[in-house]
Amino acid sequence: MDSMKQILAEAVVMPVFQISDLNHAAPLAHALKAGGLSVIELTMRTPEAVAALPLMKKAVPSLTIGMGTVTSFDDLNRALTAKPDFLVTPGCSPSLIEHLLKQALPFLPGVATPSGAMIAREKGVEAMKFFPAEASGGVDFLKSLYGPLPDIVFCPTGGITLETAQNYLALPNVPCIGGSWIAPAHLIQHEDWDSITENASLAAGLAKARSDAAA
Repeated sequence: MDSMKQILAEAVVMPVFQISDLNHAAPLAHALKAGGLSVIELTMRTPEAVAALPLMKKAVPSLTIGMGTVTSFDDLNRALTAKPDFLVTPGCSPSLIEHLLKQALPFLPGVATPSGAMIAREKGVEAMKFFPAEASGGVDFLKSLYGPLPDIVFCPTGGITLETAQNYLALPNVPCIGGSWIAPAHLIQHEDWDSITENASLAAGLAKARSDAAA
């Protein structure tokens, strides 16, 4: 089983989306994969989410699919029935982290403050979601955290666009960003799979550019 750090390093750019129609699960999986993305986050913001994840996995078995917006023990138990590859929380209490640590799955707890990051690190967590990124200080905040907390890596999510993504990916403590712009609700609802594939391709291009720059 890959660690959360390994998953983020593979992803670089991770689409974050929701599904409200199970008929959209398979074509969306194909559209994202066709664009070059293989690590994705399906949020639990709709009743269909738990049933949608295995449908996406069946359609494209090579996808690494995380279940996001896990906010409670009940959410966690429901998410586990979908057999996700990893779990994501928008925020995280110490008790929820303890419960997540008992599962045989990588997880990405959400934090938005230095205290939150330190609490998670005390539990042994080294990869965290920075959410909501833009509203919580964005690039400047993460730059400030690198000095005192250089061992923590973050996946900033929330308000990031294609245009601002590179600013985050240039930071040494950001191996991956989350983006809702890749598969927004209106494109999914209108079944505009070509546009989603194009967005995914642009996101994959950011990952390639980062790889080339590091070479």
